[in-house]
Amino acid sequence: MISILIPTYNYNIIKLVTNLHGQCTEQPIDYEILVLDDCSSNKEIKIQNRTINNLDKCRYIESKENKGRTASRDHLAKEATYNWLLFLDADVMPKYKDFISRFIENLNKAQLIFGGINYAETKPDIDLMLRWKYGHSRESLTVLQRDKTPFLSINSGCFLIEKELFISVNKHLAFNTYGLDNLFKQLLETKEVRVLHIDNPVYHLGLEKNTIFIKKSLESVETTVLLEEKGLIQPDLRPIQKTYLKGKKYRMLPLFRKIITLFEKQMISNFNSKNPSLFLFDLYRLYYYDKLKRNA
Repeated sequence: MISILIPTYNYNIIKLVTNLHGQCTEQPIDYEILVLDDCSSNKEIKIQNRTINNLDKCRYIESKENKGRTASRDHLAKEATYNWLLFLDADVMPKYKDFISRFIENLNKAQLIFGGINYAETKPDIDLMLRWKYGHSRESLTVLQRDKTPFLSINSGCFLIEKELFISVNKHLAFNTYGLDNLFKQLLETKEVRVLHIDNPVYHLGLEKNTIFIKKSLESVETTVLLEEKGLIQPDLRPIQKTYLKGKKYRMLPLFRKIITLFEKQMISNFNSKNPSLFLFDLYRLYYYDKLKRNA
C-alpha cells in the first residue's frame, strides 16, 4: 500500500524510522520503509543507521557515490514496492502520533497529499535564528493558508504521492543543484495534479546555520535564473520574479541597486543577529537575482 522513502546524508535517522515503524505496525496495511544513504562521509552515523535493517520491513541502502537528493529520490521511487510513496527528509519528525493514519485515511482523495511543515516554538541560538524565523513565517502554514496557493505551498520535506506520477515528474529534474522544488511544483501544476492539503505536519529539526542558509538561498536564486534560461519555469512563478518584473517595468532597479550596495554589510550583519529581518533578506535575494539577470 505505502512505501516510506527517506534520503539521508550524514544524519542519524534511527529516531525517525523507529517512530514511523511503530505507527505502521499499528495499522492494518502493507508498508515498507526504505532509507537511502547518499554516500555519507560520517562513518559513525552510517554504522548507527545500519541498525534499522533489524526492524521488520525496513531497509537501509547505501549509495557508492554522492548523487544529490533528486537522484536519491528517483532511486528510492524505483526501488519502492507500493503505489503510494511517502517522501520525508531525514531531519523531520511527525507532530502527531497518528501521522501515518492521517495519510492513509486520505488515500485516493488526491494524487499528492501534503500535511504541512512546523518549527519548534522555542527560539534557537543566534547562529540558527535566520532559518528558524524564515521557516516559522514562510513555511509553517495552516491548511487554509496553503489552499490559497496549493502548488506553491507544497514543501518537499514531507509529501505523499502516486508512484507513477512522481517518476514522470522527477525525471525532468535532471540537475544536481539546490532549489529545484519550484520546477517540481510547476510541473505538478502543468499536469493539473489533484493536490490535497491536510493537517498532518512534520517538525523540521535540522536548522542550518545562518551562513549556510544564506548560501543555499542564493543558490536557489541561481537555479531560478538557470531554469528561466532553459525555458523550464515561467518568468513570473516566484514572488522574487514578480517583484523583479515590477521593478523593471517602473525603472526602479538602478536606484534599488545603489541603495542595497550602500547597506549590504549592515544587511548581512542583520541576518546574523538575534532578530533578523525577513524583509531585508527578501531585498538581498532580489538584489542578487537582479545581478544575475544583468550578467546573463
